[in-house]
Order: sequence, then C-alpha cells, then structure tokens
Amino acid sequence: MTERIRSLLERTFDKEQKRFRRDVDWKPLLKRFVDEAIDDETRARMGLEAMLAAETPAFMDGETIHFLRTVKQIPDLHTDGEMAARRASGTAFGEKGVIFNLTADFGPTIRDGLDTRLDEIGKRLAVARAEGDTEGVNFLENAALSVKAVLELADRYGIEHVPHKGARTLHEALQALRILHYAMWCEGEYHCGLGRIDQYLYPYYEADIREGRLTEETALEEIEEFFIACNRDSDLYIGVQQGDNGQSVMLGGVTRDGTSAFNDLSRLCLKACGELKLVDPKINLRVDRSTPLAIYELGTELTKEGLGFPQYANDDVVIPALTRWGYALDDARDYSVAACWEFVIPGCGMDINNIDAVNFVGCLDTALRNLADKDDVCSFDDVKAAFFAEIRHRADALVEKYRHVEILPGPFVSVISTDCVANARDLCKGGRYNNFGIHGTGIAVAVDSLASVRELVFEKRFVTLGDLVTLLDTDFDGRPDLLEAAKAAPKMGNADSRADDLAKELIGVWGHVFDGKRNDRGGVFRPGTGSAMYYVWHAREVPASADGRLKGQPFSANYAPSLDVPVKGPVSVVKSFTEPDLVPVSNGGPLTIEIHDSAFLEPDGVTKVAQLVKYFIDRGGHQMQINTINRETLLDAQAHPERHRHLIVRVWGWSGYFIELDKCFQDQIIRRVELKG
Repeated sequence: MTERIRSLLERTFDKEQKRFRRDVDWKPLLKRFVDEAIDDETRARMGLEAMLAAETPAFMDGETIHFLRTVKQIPDLHTDGEMAARRASGTAFGEKGVIFNLTADFGPTIRDGLDTRLDEIGKRLAVARAEGDTEGVNFLENAALSVKAVLELADRYGIEHVPHKGARTLHEALQALRILHYAMWCEGEYHCGLGRIDQYLYPYYEADIREGRLTEETALEEIEEFFIACNRDSDLYIGVQQGDNGQSVMLGGVTRDGTSAFNDLSRLCLKACGELKLVDPKINLRVDRSTPLAIYELGTELTKEGLGFPQYANDDVVIPALTRWGYALDDARDYSVAACWEFVIPGCGMDINNIDAVNFVGCLDTALRNLADKDDVCSFDDVKAAFFAEIRHRADALVEKYRHVEILPGPFVSVISTDCVANARDLCKGGRYNNFGIHGTGIAVAVDSLASVRELVFEKRFVTLGDLVTLLDTDFDGRPDLLEAAKAAPKMGNADSRADDLAKELIGVWGHVFDGKRNDRGGVFRPGTGSAMYYVWHAREVPASADGRLKGQPFSANYAPSLDVPVKGPVSVVKSFTEPDLVPVSNGGPLTIEIHDSAFLEPDGVTKVAQLVKYFIDRGGHQMQINTINRETLLDAQAHPERHRHLIVRVWGWSGYFIELDKCFQDQIIRRVELKG
C-alpha cells in the first residue's frame, strides 16, 4: 500500500469527509410535487436534478477519483399519505417502492460515454414523438434531462473526458464508474451493486498494462483508491444497519460463452480488499468444481483477515437454477448478486429478489396447533403433511399479495440499463427478467423442531402433542426434563440422517411450491434459503419451538445450524447442508458458519479452510460465507467499543463494523460465533 493510499484510507475511516456535508430542506420540493400533481417519472427527474444541483464539488487531499456526497438527504418524491393511498387501493410495492437491489449495466456506458447515450435518447425520442407514444416521450425527455444533470455536476467537478466520452484507461473507467454509481444513489435507488467489475473493467486494465501506462503495482493503487471511495458515503446509504448498503462486487466465474472469467484484475481486487480491510465493497467470488484450490486460498486470505467475505457462489448450482427459472444461458452465466446474496443479471434484471419471506417455524407452529386436539389419531406423517400444507398455503398467500406490484421510476438508472432507451420505457416497467424472490426463514430451526417432535411425541412418547403445544407457550415451564430432551434431539449440522432427511423433504417441498405461478409482470417466484433480517423479525412472531429454542430467541441467519446447537465441526455442517438438492431454492441464502480465529494459527490454516470451502462447492453447495472471529473479542467489543473500531463481522448477507450494529444483531453473532462441539 502506498503512502497516498494509506493517508486516504486513514482519513476516510476517521470520517474526514463529513466536514463537507450539509443539510438541505427538501420539503418545498415535495410540496410542489403534491400541489402540482406532478407525475412519478418527472418527480424522479426533478429530484435528481435538485439533488445534483445542491451538491458542491468536494475534494480530499491526494485523491484522483472524485465525487463525494455533500448533501445528507436525498429528496422524498412522495408523501407518506400518497404511498399509503396507493397501497390501500390494492397496489403492492417492494420495500420503499423504488428500484432497488439491482446492478446496472455499467460496462457499455463506461465504454461509450453519456454523450452517446444522449444521442441515442434523442434519436429514439424523435421516433416516439412521430408515433404519438406519450409514455415513451415522457420517459425519454426525463431520461435526457437526468443525464444532463449528471454531466453538469461532472463539469463542475472539472473532470475531463469521462463521463461525457468513453473511458480510455483504467483510471478513467474507475472515475466513470464512480460517477454512474453515485448518481444512482442520488436518484433514490438503493442497494446498488457494482456487478462483475473484473469483467467490464478488464479491457482497460489489460490495455494499460500492455501499453505500459500501468504496472501491477500502480493498477493496484488505482483499484484501492476506488474501493476507498466506496466507503466515503456509505453511512448515508439506506440499510437496516450500517454496512447494509448493497455495495457488492462479483469476481470470477465464467464468461457469457462459458470460459473461465477469473483474471489478473480479479486477483488484484482480492489483494486490494486484503490490504484495505474495509467493509465496502463486499466481495463475492464465483467458483465451481473446476476452480483451482489456489483461487480458494486467495479468497481465504480475506477470510483470515476477518472481513466476512468473500461470499462464494457455485456456478455448478446457480447457473442451472437460473436457467430452470427461464433465464437465457448466456445471461445466467453472467449473473451477479443484487446486494447481499440474491442472484441477478446485471443490466437486464428487474427482479425483486427479496420481496417477502415465509416463516417456516411459524408454519410448523400453526401445523402443531391445528393437530393438538387429535393426539389419538395423529401420526408424525400427519405432522409433516400439515406443516408442508401450511408452507404451500403461505406461499399461495404471497402470490396473491403480490398479484399487482408497482415500482417507481428511475430515468437515469434506466439509461444505464439494457434496452430501456430502445424500448422507450423506464426500467420500472420491467426488464428482461421480472421475477420475485421469496426467502425461507428458519430452515434449521424448523428441521430440528420436526426431528424433536418425532422423537419426543411419537417415538419416546415423553409428551403428547397437545401438551407440547401448551409447553411451547410457556417456554417449557415446569418441564426442564423435556426442554433438555428437546435440545438433545437430532439436529441439522451433525451429518445425522435423522435430521438431514427431514431437511431434504422440507427443501424439496419449498423448491416447488411456486411452480407454475407467475406475477403480473410476467415473472416467476424464486424460493431461496436466505433470511435477510427476518431471522430476527420472524422469531418474534412465534413462541418457543420444539427444538428447545425459547421465545424471542432469534433463528440462525440464512442457511445455517440453529443457535447454541452442539455440532461436531465444520465438515459435519457442510455434509448436512449439502444433502438437499439446492438448485430449486437458489434465489440466494448462504451457508453461514463461524470459524475460530485460531484456525489460522497453523501454517496450513489457509489451505485447510480453503479445502473446506471447496468441499462445500464440490458437494453441491450453492453459497457460503465464513466469519473468522472469537467470542472473547466480540464481548470485549461490546464492553469497550473504542478499542475495536475496525472489527468487521458478517451479519447476514453483508459485512459491517461490529460496534455499529444494534445490540440484537451483536448478540445473535456472539451466540453463533463458534461451532460448538
């Protein structure tokens, strides 16, 4: 790391950039929107224009990649009342209603420049006017004005060549990417991924190396400066917690024609992250059975640093999953992640990959209560059948809930997305793919609870089903023996077929509950093994569960062993969690495990952990992320946060600074931090 980069890194981490920030009162603009009944498309354009006009060019000493947020708040485009009225009329929205959790098609605009996009808009606008296409004219006029607003701010920064013209060097490409990505946030989009940067930036890197403009060392310096820039404004970005901002990149994998995509730029990106040790950008690494162990080892070096990434994605599972859902093979090969871990095709995917979730533990609780008064005629097969029926019922309810979904416009992001200008329609109207992703929350808790019901009620007959349901409402009050028996029942994560076979059944059902169902945007529903923040929220909706989990205790995040479960070790966890066929449930949702940092004390520690990841991939795992920390460090960080400002942990699909997390998330991480044997 050069001294310049070290200085930028330290000053960024110390929040020097905050001195440039100011508040802006956007209420008059919102009032104008309402008073004049301005349409959504025009509001989006006017909001971006106002935001960028209010920005003041700001520079940190030593930087060469510019654009820094100076206005704290992004304008609201709609009042709460307006949005409530729309929802009351039967319209559903994903989260805040705007375009989110996506990756734009940055590469072509970095290559061509925004002047070329303006040219294309102008030609298409003439056609739309001639055809009397009012909707198309409105979109294209607002798109052109949005582009001009971005260019005007770039001009005020004094940036030459890009983004007006196409980039000629890696530095220009990085500067253009910074501007395009920054503008998306200012337009109101959020969880904006950066996509496959080692693919669309590689031609500039390769040319610079070939022509002698860069060496590997100077290229690394440019990448590191760009990565630092991604951390300057991230505390202003929308997220459940700091760090949950969706600034993810995808490295490696295969190209659109199926050849290996891992290259020298992929390697430099991994090296940059290892040196900087920042939470952004979050690194995802695509691998498959043919990936050499050396690449896994490069990724594991970041795990060793305690960054909580890379998150691994298995091409052998994800690409077939995407083609099963109707994605063209070349698009499927080009997949990235939307924000945390949901898969999306850059530029042409308008999927809402986390529109809702099904609470599996809640489904089982409902099933048990429906059977509680049928002890004398009920079998364990009846319990499973009722459980799976409730999953189907809740899945069908979500299909109906999201029968009609609207997305608010984003004229600028549409310009840098595939086909929007050619079609004269905003991206909110739909992309090439318009699928909805549904999380499955509490898989391990549900499986463990099923195994416990079978053992306690039907095999050992320690308790009747009706009495068990009563005990769940009281945290097993008066029956400590039954609580201990519940905790001792088979658990997912120990390579125990008594639990793992139930997991195969559950995931087999979950993977097909949406078969044949479509949304009104023409897309399908994609089930996944992720939980997002639902592992906390859904846990609050149910009482104690039959596995021994007490009321209020969170589920495990994503696809992982239940909290406090003694497991034999990481190999047994991998075995259990790769028993099911994961192709039908690959909306996203990684196996999340914690490894004590002592694993890296031995000289072969990196290799052994890399072999564990490869074992997971070779067995058909879909996604994996690893935390490397220890319980004592986390407890000390809770007590003395000032000592641990740089401590990074993986939360669910993103890494964040531990001391910035709410206590409920800190506590959940502490409880899951070590695989207990």
